[in-house]
Amino acid sequence: MTTLEQLNNSDINTFVATLHGIYEHSPWIPERAAKLRPFANITALKLAMQDIVRHATNDEQLGLIRAHPELAGKAAVSGELTAESTDEQSKAGLHLCSPEEFATLQKLNSDYNNKFGFPFIIAVKGADGKGLTRETIIKMFTRRLRNQVADEQAEGLRQIGRIAEMRVNALLGYTPKLGELIMQWSEVIGAWSDDETGLTCAYMTDAHQRTAKQIAVWMREAGMEAHIDDAGNVVGRYLSDNPNAKTLLTGSHYDTVRNGGKYDGREGILLPIAIVKHLHERGEKLPFHFEIVGFSEEEGVRFKSTFLGSNAVTGRFDMALLDKLDNDGISMRDALQKAGHTPENIPALARNPTDLLGFVEVHIEQGPVLLGRDLPVGIVTSIAGSCRYMVQLKGVASHSGTTPMNMRKDAATAAAEIVLYVEQRCAQDQHASLVGTVGQLQVPNGSTNVIPGACVFSLDIRAEVDTIRDAAVNDVLKFIETTCQRRFVESSVEKMVSEPAAPCAPWLMEQLSAATKRAGVKPFKLASGAGHDAMAIAHITDVAMLFTRCGNGGISHNPLETMTADDAEVSAQILLDFLRNFKAKA
Repeated sequence: MTTLEQLNNSDINTFVATLHGIYEHSPWIPERAAKLRPFANITALKLAMQDIVRHATNDEQLGLIRAHPELAGKAAVSGELTAESTDEQSKAGLHLCSPEEFATLQKLNSDYNNKFGFPFIIAVKGADGKGLTRETIIKMFTRRLRNQVADEQAEGLRQIGRIAEMRVNALLGYTPKLGELIMQWSEVIGAWSDDETGLTCAYMTDAHQRTAKQIAVWMREAGMEAHIDDAGNVVGRYLSDNPNAKTLLTGSHYDTVRNGGKYDGREGILLPIAIVKHLHERGEKLPFHFEIVGFSEEEGVRFKSTFLGSNAVTGRFDMALLDKLDNDGISMRDALQKAGHTPENIPALARNPTDLLGFVEVHIEQGPVLLGRDLPVGIVTSIAGSCRYMVQLKGVASHSGTTPMNMRKDAATAAAEIVLYVEQRCAQDQHASLVGTVGQLQVPNGSTNVIPGACVFSLDIRAEVDTIRDAAVNDVLKFIETTCQRRFVESSVEKMVSEPAAPCAPWLMEQLSAATKRAGVKPFKLASGAGHDAMAIAHITDVAMLFTRCGNGGISHNPLETMTADDAEVSAQILLDFLRNFKAKA
């Protein structure tokens, strides 16, 4: 078995020969990597080669992609694949294609090459290294065929990077054990849903309660004290030998959006449990209590109220919410009681800030920034504050054929003008974290031959700096007013949410950066445009966040949401190192 030490100390020819099969027919990559030795660890080696590809010329990148064979293509049929490709395609069962599957793949290969000018590349071993099914491969092939050329070239290179890192693992006998365990646990609870068409896990449903119980079981098996509190939070504590020690908090939420992904929130629960299991198996204790909280509700799906779990921990839970009803007329209070909880005890769940050392949340990025930089992790600088509104416009519904254009009071065209202004206003700002979105847009009771008399739309504006967000909000609200006046349309604007930005604590970010660097990854800082439980916890203690790269273009809140076992491993190793070297705030 080859070792990293042998690679670091070998001559260039031996180094290149040893890594010749990592990147298909492309010895120029290990040749350039040889000059960057020594590599501190396997992650550093993988990232160095990926960085070489990223900074290669366009011709070199296209050459690398074209050096790869088609799936179940001519090279596979004639037995001309490299040993590595033969092994990967066979483990995906591509040599066992039915005549229909084989014909479908040949058609897809032809269509793809005609459109892009290079072969379709996919890491057939998948995100967890266990292998994709032929059905999944065909679905992904079909979906990516709709991409633009530049996007698909970038995705092909990313897939090659994934293939390469798994080949490095095999060459050096390395297994991302923590990452694989996190992926395995994600699959287990990802199969439990409120519906049959995708993953939906809403507050206090049967799937939600089952998920909570399983997380508690894993916590206990990992060596923690664990219970489910009266807000539905799953709380596990890995106790220090010092009973008077303070507590470092971590965690995230286990509820999901409708038809969501397997890793949003849940990675931040399962990853630290895997770390505690690792520590416990070695008899290793920390000099502080380590508490993992699986927050029961962050998404607001069932009762339209977010951060229920984390607000209970901070003492900011609004008890009036207990009377809110879901779509079936069930109150939150009744849902909690039916699940065996005592809602009246929720105020007692609040933590004492003086007992806490801080809070660190691990989360998938839910965006494409890390993906675009070929980085497995990033350190969050701030969680964007958001303002959300529901806007109702009222014009006059009248016949589309008989009402002259200059006499119309069209609510939909007013809305269209406003939507475009939101995009224009947020795009023109120099601050990259400012974003504006109209995610809901309706013409109630609309008809093809009736001028819209009403229009309803949502407005969501976010930025990591509150003053920048508020300036954009004020401009948009003013534009709504002037546009409606000019078009003789009435407007009603209701504020739904207003959350301040939550900056991460520099002293925690510095320790995360140091751990990231020791893991062989260049520390990279980025803002979070999404809301997280850390925003709520910031009311009682300093917070920090570590992002894990999100695949499939960075998509999240979607069944296509994904991460890899290797990236989960890197995040776990960074958090483990962070815990072992943690220094409390002076």
